[in-house]
Amino acid sequence: MDFHNKTVIVTGAANGIGKGISKAYVENGANVILADLDYKAGQKLEQELGNQSLFVQTDVRKEEDIKRLMSITMEHFKQIDILINNAGVSTFTPIHDLTLNAWDDIINTNLRSVFLGSKEASKHMKNGGAIINIASTRAAMSEHHSEAYAATKGGIVALTHALAASLSDSNITVNAISPGWIQTENYEELREKDHTQHLSNRVGKPSDIAKACLYLTDKENNFINGENITIDGGMTKKMIYES
Repeated sequence: MDFHNKTVIVTGAANGIGKGISKAYVENGANVILADLDYKAGQKLEQELGNQSLFVQTDVRKEEDIKRLMSITMEHFKQIDILINNAGVSTFTPIHDLTLNAWDDIINTNLRSVFLGSKEASKHMKNGGAIINIASTRAAMSEHHSEAYAATKGGIVALTHALAASLSDSNITVNAISPGWIQTENYEELREKDHTQHLSNRVGKPSDIAKACLYLTDKENNFINGENITIDGGMTKKMIYES
């Protein structure tokens, strides 16, 4: 897959899955805008990736920051071809302790940002394009105290197919990826049982999500549209009755 002469925006780019996605696009020839609130980590990644990247400090909760992000991207690279809506927080709080302000912050960071980013980026995708929204397996299954997070990820899945319909006239595909357990650091410290509880017999890595992004945004794969692809080593398909 060749992404030379393509410009990619990755939100939440400075760490974790976003960092892995950003590296993958640079390695495959793209110019990558690194959008993140973490200034220190963003600057460090820009230096690591070289002149094919540009860090833009961005608070995805703020409409003015999203608009500024698009403006800077157009100023530097003259086009926007791909948007990866990856930024998110995963704070879990017991329901009776979850304040409305905390709820709104998670909704605005994880879900509203996807709407704002897609709305603004799509205005500049004059020759078509691709949008990937990072959801989660928690859109379909839950653990205790995850109400706000689960709501945002379920909302992302629904928003994805709505955007795919609305942007189809502009030849913009919109898909979601739902990662399972993706270990972003200290992978070597995982236990054997961490790996073997997956049908793939290993915990996931950011590169697993990055490869899916590359595939879904390749121009030859535009027949995949409005989908949510689960990448979790088979965990959501596993029967977990204890013997």
